[in-house]
Amino acid sequence: MDVERQRAHELIAAASRALVITGAGISTDSGIPDYRGPQGTWTLNPDAEMKSTYETWVTDDEFRRAAWRRRLDSQQERPVPNEGHHALVRWAQHDSLDTLVTQNIDGLHTQSGFPNDRLVEIHGCLRDCVCLSCGWRAPIEVPLDWVRAGDSDPHCRQVVQGQHCGGLLKSATISFGQSLRREDLHRAQVAAQHCDLVVAIGSTLSVFPVAGIVPLAARHAPVIIINGGPTAMDEVATVIVRDDITSTLTALWPS
Repeated sequence: MDVERQRAHELIAAASRALVITGAGISTDSGIPDYRGPQGTWTLNPDAEMKSTYETWVTDDEFRRAAWRRRLDSQQERPVPNEGHHALVRWAQHDSLDTLVTQNIDGLHTQSGFPNDRLVEIHGCLRDCVCLSCGWRAPIEVPLDWVRAGDSDPHCRQVVQGQHCGGLLKSATISFGQSLRREDLHRAQVAAQHCDLVVAIGSTLSVFPVAGIVPLAARHAPVIIINGGPTAMDEVATVIVRDDITSTLTALWPS
């Protein structure tokens, strides 16, 4: 184990209430491209980022139809958790990992078996859908079945006060222009205030308010950053491991 990994290992071993933050980089080995890396989805296609807004979803019918079609096609190749995800599950089994805040919407932490009561999916999850009118929530497979049957722009079919709701359906993710869930943000902030270690994994730490958790926690806790490239919070880090994420995590928490 090299010097930086060894220092990270020592800090992790000493922690009793660690906060972990994960970004897109932890899921690239599951076949999901990151967003802002050199080959990231939004780096290569800036227009995709510009259209990933709540306003576009609720106002552009053709955009929604195309998005539902893409979602249906992508169901054929659903990614699975990689060894990095499983390494964090092994850490959680030792109880010193208090809270995991993920910026990812892929649901792979849940699928890997990470305890839900210690997981904050701060930007929501693609694996569920929600009605923007009545709040009905269901697995994303429900509206995708309707798309498969010919409904190109599925709307809510729940009966509310004796009438069909008919509200817009959307994946249960937080788009640009949409507010974070207050309870999720509160959990993340409390974890940052009470942790004794922060480990940021696979994130450029440039998207707020999640990025702001790091300097908040750094006031009283050491910070480990594990990422393939520089981040916006490198200056507050105690240890920076600039290496492959999956191999680093499996070295820190071997099977």
